[in-house]
Amino acid sequence: MNAPRQNDALEGGFTEAPVQSARAFRDVLEAMARPGTIRRVSGALPPAPLSVAAGVVLLTLCDGTTPLHLAGSIDRPALRDWVAFHIGAPLVGAEGAAFALGRWEDLQPVSRFRIGQPDYPDRSATLIVECDRLTNHGPSLTGPGIETATWLNLPETAAFRANRARFPLGFDTIFTAGDRIAGLPRSTRVEAI
Repeated sequence: MNAPRQNDALEGGFTEAPVQSARAFRDVLEAMARPGTIRRVSGALPPAPLSVAAGVVLLTLCDGTTPLHLAGSIDRPALRDWVAFHIGAPLVGAEGAAFALGRWEDLQPVSRFRIGQPDYPDRSATLIVECDRLTNHGPSLTGPGIETATWLNLPETAAFRANRARFPLGFDTIFTAGDRIAGLPRSTRVEAI
């Protein structure tokens, strides 16, 4: 077994930050504006087990002022070091997180994440959910940004239906797998297949 190199935390960030972060920001915005649309992203090489897509999302949306929660198997020293060097985001418990990263099962119960307040619904968490794959099969998605309907392989439907019922409160979700992302804002209606 190879020991991690001392400079692993220094590698894997954007090499052309202004260009790559602008492109990635547009990709993330497009994914959230068109729920269920799967987009490819590139530019990050974070430590295992984190996907390229999750690394890109972190580099794009997080900074030294955004509390980040790492859940389950994602929470490893190499990733903590990478986040500290490239992003500077403070690592926090689930209840104080603006962003939470992990596999769906490690993020449970999702009720512990911030859903905003009636006068400040934007003070909620965004969940970055690592998946094995992303495909346009599964539960039906309708709502803002979707012309008629689309589909996405969600880890479950109950939590997302309950989340939608709280609208305008609730959490937003970005799914990542390999070099792919898909968005599921709280405004999207999810119907079981």
